[in-house]
Amino acid sequence: MVRPFVRLAVIVGSTREGRCALTIASWFADRARARPDVDLDVLDLAELSLPAALTPVSDGTTADDVRDVSARLHAADAFVVVTPEYNHSFPASLKNAIDWFTVEWHAKPVGFVSYGGLSGGLRAVEHLRHVFAELHATTVRNTVSITNFWDHFDKSGRLVCPDQLDRAAARLLEQLVWWARALRTARDEHPYVG
Repeated sequence: MVRPFVRLAVIVGSTREGRCALTIASWFADRARARPDVDLDVLDLAELSLPAALTPVSDGTTADDVRDVSARLHAADAFVVVTPEYNHSFPASLKNAIDWFTVEWHAKPVGFVSYGGLSGGLRAVEHLRHVFAELHATTVRNTVSITNFWDHFDKSGRLVCPDQLDRAAARLLEQLVWWARALRTARDEHPYVG
């Protein structure tokens, strides 16, 4: 039986103190929740205990955390990565989280919500596209890119002028849902071999 909804995992990629990632991820998650065809799971890397060393985990707590994240990523049909741009790329915490997993990403679509100064985080997104290609994921063309993000949100975390960013989010979600359904059908009919 075909599920009527798409499971979307939103990954909050910044763990930096004072980060704006939660504000931006919350705004995007609200846009996703407004769709009746999306079931949402938000993974905040600052709240997860993924070890920095990519070695077999023996500590029970750490192993449980890795297994929990793996299960959540496996369950997802699509991903949205919320990322800032640090030094023309994406945060090390995000790279670590991506690298812990492999098959969880296979043959699934990935979209991006990026933010930063004048570039709006697009350089981070371009680097992430290469990483996800190596993991057999499909990145969608449209992104939500927030330039000078501090001008777009008020102190309570609401968009000052939501029209443009809300439209960009709607386009991204439309592409993700389409790709998620198409790739889920393909995986169901022909299991992916990575």
